[in-house]
Amino acid sequence: MITFGSERMLTFGGVAKHGRGWLPLIGLNALIGSGVTLALPTVLGRSVDSIVAGSGYTRWLVVAASLIALGVAASIVDAFAGAACVAETTAWLRRRLVKHVVRGGPDGAREFETGDLVTRVSANASDAAQAGPAAVTAIAAIAPPVGSLVLLAFIDPWLAAAFFGGVLLVILVLWTFAKRTADVSLAYQETQGRIAALLSESLTGLRTITAAGTAQREESRILASLPELHRHGVVTWRILARSGAQAAVVGPLVLVAVLAVGGLQLVSGRITAGDLFAASQYAVLGAGLGNLTGVLGELARAKAGVRRSAEVITIEHVPHGTLPLPAGPGQLTFDQVSVVADGNVLLDNVNLDLPGGLTVAVVGPSGAGKSVLAAVAARLRDPSTGQVSLDGVPLQAVSRRILRKAVGCAFERPQLVGRTIGEAIDPHAVSPVRTLAAARATHAHDFVSRLPDGYFTSLRKAPMSGGERQRLGLARAWPAGRLLVLDDATSSLDTATERQISRTLTEDRQHRTRLIVTHRPATAARADLVIWLDQGQVRAIAPHADLWHNPSYREVFG
Repeated sequence: MITFGSERMLTFGGVAKHGRGWLPLIGLNALIGSGVTLALPTVLGRSVDSIVAGSGYTRWLVVAASLIALGVAASIVDAFAGAACVAETTAWLRRRLVKHVVRGGPDGAREFETGDLVTRVSANASDAAQAGPAAVTAIAAIAPPVGSLVLLAFIDPWLAAAFFGGVLLVILVLWTFAKRTADVSLAYQETQGRIAALLSESLTGLRTITAAGTAQREESRILASLPELHRHGVVTWRILARSGAQAAVVGPLVLVAVLAVGGLQLVSGRITAGDLFAASQYAVLGAGLGNLTGVLGELARAKAGVRRSAEVITIEHVPHGTLPLPAGPGQLTFDQVSVVADGNVLLDNVNLDLPGGLTVAVVGPSGAGKSVLAAVAARLRDPSTGQVSLDGVPLQAVSRRILRKAVGCAFERPQLVGRTIGEAIDPHAVSPVRTLAAARATHAHDFVSRLPDGYFTSLRKAPMSGGERQRLGLARAWPAGRLLVLDDATSSLDTATERQISRTLTEDRQHRTRLIVTHRPATAARADLVIWLDQGQVRAIAPHADLWHNPSYREVFG
């Protein structure tokens, strides 16, 4: 078992304890409710005896009315506290899950499908947040039957014996229900995750699906698991119905047994009419233990939600050091860098020493390892062996804040985030001047200025081509202080715009190092150096003009 405060692990108890101040309040109200439930039959029994005697019943009726009012108030407070506890715990858990996903980087979440991950963070986190209130409610629900047994023993031991035999049957029903429901709840949530993963995948490629005319086939693929989901749901309801039916049969048997014994004791004069009335109410409470099936169902869903959330918590954070970067030109060094994934060698013993301030193009055929090299240079993934250094400092030793200020990245298909165009360029909203400067440098200002609301245009509603999105991605990366890594980030630009941006990069006044993955010979020609990759290995490093004499090099560009 692990402690609640652990940053690395997650348990049912840890989630439940996060209820903090709400759980004691929920527990207190549950105790008050149980106390009222247990006291009311006795008070009503005394009222019956007083009515039979013809005197003193007013006092008992006032006490009964007060108890009922107290019970109603406790129920209202309990409902509010339960909802607040679940809301706060859900928010805490989602923040923690999102933190692990985001700080795990691209590699951390690789083992999860996108849709499944969204389901875990949203729906499953909400189920898991029920852990605390459900656990307290389940424990509190035991108090009335146990209290009923004790109070029946005070009235008459034989009544307690009859009650106890029936309650054992109810407990057996509940135990069977809880055991079967836990497995079914987990299977149901896992199937939901698979469907969400397929849907997310299809939404990403919806344009291709529509163009290929495979919408019906894709619909069938997404919904292929729907019968399995239906099957799990039916099993859940069958378990619930069977347990409810069993409890419905056992409950009246408990009541009949207590009333039969109570009737005999009443005839023999050992108990009063009020005692018999109270005993019947306590028997109903014992039979009501079967109502715990709903609470146990919540516990099962919470347990499954915690389990699926805990798998997300296992995502490793990308570790960062605490060192600053010394003053330097942006010299980038690869020292025996290899990257292996799923048994495949993506980079093989790469050694590079790139002088700072140069434009360096990375070329090679498909699958040569260009994007992997770019990702390692930007520390979007770590090498399996070896290390990458910037101005003599290993990237893993640099603090997160300093590294991200020093290194900027732009991609072929940038994912833009923020509410507006301006926020997409500068998520930290450092200054409008910086936003405008980055947009002008990457020629994004050319089209942003034509939008109705300019940089305040809603990102979601802004009509943009692939090339315009790439320009915004470039603008977002532009403020980097020392190294720009562009992974095919100009592939969708028209020739004229690409030439303008290439000139801007080549004539960079900040003299940053620019590592550019490209498929265009013109871009490679404008670079100071070209890294020619083939099957994860560096085949040559030289200016484009020198390499162009090699027929194999020319074949890289088709």
